[in-house]
Amino acid sequence: MAGGVVVNTGGGKDYPGKLTMFVLLACIVAATGGLIFGYDIGISGGVTSMNPFLMKFFPSVYRKEQEAERNQSNQYCKFDSQLLTMFTSSLYLAALVASFFAATVTRVAGRKWSMFGGGVTFLIGAALNGAAKDVVMLILGRVLLGIGVGFANQSVPVYLSEMAPARLRGMLNIGFQLMITIGILCANLINYGTAKIKGGWGWRVSLALAAVPAAIIAVGALFLPDTPNSLIDRGHTDAAKRMLKRVRGTEDVEEEYSDLVAASEESKLVAHPWRNILQPRYRPQLVMAIVIPMFQQLTGINVIMFYAPVLFKTLGFADDASLMSAVITGLVNVFATFVSIVTVDRLGRRKLFLQGGAQMLACQIVVGSLIGAKFGFSGVAEIPKAYAAIVVLFICAYVAGFAWSWGPLGWLVPSEIFPLEIRSAGQSINVSVNMLCTFIIAQAFLPMLCRFKFILFFFFGAWVVVMTVFVALFLPETKNVPIEEMVLVWKSHWYWGRFIRDEDVHVGADLEMRGANGNGKLGGAQ
Repeated sequence: MAGGVVVNTGGGKDYPGKLTMFVLLACIVAATGGLIFGYDIGISGGVTSMNPFLMKFFPSVYRKEQEAERNQSNQYCKFDSQLLTMFTSSLYLAALVASFFAATVTRVAGRKWSMFGGGVTFLIGAALNGAAKDVVMLILGRVLLGIGVGFANQSVPVYLSEMAPARLRGMLNIGFQLMITIGILCANLINYGTAKIKGGWGWRVSLALAAVPAAIIAVGALFLPDTPNSLIDRGHTDAAKRMLKRVRGTEDVEEEYSDLVAASEESKLVAHPWRNILQPRYRPQLVMAIVIPMFQQLTGINVIMFYAPVLFKTLGFADDASLMSAVITGLVNVFATFVSIVTVDRLGRRKLFLQGGAQMLACQIVVGSLIGAKFGFSGVAEIPKAYAAIVVLFICAYVAGFAWSWGPLGWLVPSEIFPLEIRSAGQSINVSVNMLCTFIIAQAFLPMLCRFKFILFFFFGAWVVVMTVFVALFLPETKNVPIEEMVLVWKSHWYWGRFIRDEDVHVGADLEMRGANGNGKLGGAQ
């Protein structure tokens, strides 16, 4: 690993050990941290398409929507309101700021307490939103939800990558993305149910039920074991060795334990991880920590998931039908994520990125063309049911492509590439860039839809081309590579190798020779 991790694993082989029930259960519980993020993504779009909610908090949007329906006016612009988008996107600004504080908590107190803090804060935010009397109370609740998301998204992927055996790291880490998709689906189903509540208070139920996933992660975190990496880093070496034996299901952990201790010793020499991450030897990790989450948001997925009900309503579906269409895309999201879980450690990360990118691009071109052909630039049209069904079909194919590529891999790859000495700082950059891009896109989407019309889908399609080419050229394969050996993947890469000096790689001679020649079993660095 860059930064002088001593590895003597002889050829990049996996450490001894198996997937124990203890690790599986710990990873399932930790992955529930994704539920709070997913539930919020799904609930926001549904609630903002409910008329009683709009009438109470955003009457101008409600009036504009009614006027658009009465006058058959521009469908693209009927939801365009900066206050409405501020409600949705305030969470992401709060998560951005919180992720930097979470880095310190994660490093000093351990990963589990960062998850616990995230769950409790999200719980308070859910209570405030459910009881909201005005827009200020609503947005304050959103900010607390955002702090919870920032803490959970910072700690959960790191926890999963540290607990998992190298050969199954992809599968277990994608549990986080699976929980995000389950959270989105549950939110869509709840919105579908609460929209039918007479009396117009269904939105309160939708927002308040965010307390359920928050309670699951907060209580679950109390029972989670600390990772061996975190225990060693905080000076509990005996406890770390016992934990490593337990998580690997074997007494033969000396090799991996000594590597973890060496990694920790090196990391303690780094007084300023935020400054150190700027050094040339960490350039590959820094670039990936910025570019991957940025690209993940520029796929346009949150445009679909936030605003799926709004988008379907714009396509002319009735309220119920638009929420049902969001449930359909949510189901596709969950099942397609299982494809990724099954294939990520067999096919590798690169193949899923490249295939998913090609599928998303094709779907965006088709969806943009179909919407453009009907609405044109005027935004006025009646869409036949069969035509709208075809649009939904291609949106589902797009969601599937994302759900087995950029969705899970956007969290997996950054969490598995950082050396211990910059891991918390690196993951904070990853989360904060993700949240910043989500905020910008959430804030800009409705005004862009109003001005760009159907061209918006081609805008995101162009970004999909850029990110797919980037992966093809600059992202090496990381499957089956122990985290402590990841430097050899970068060292043998045609471009990144120039940033890593030989003296930055402290490994056994056999492994170093294999890594430098690019012949080692290191996941096929490209």
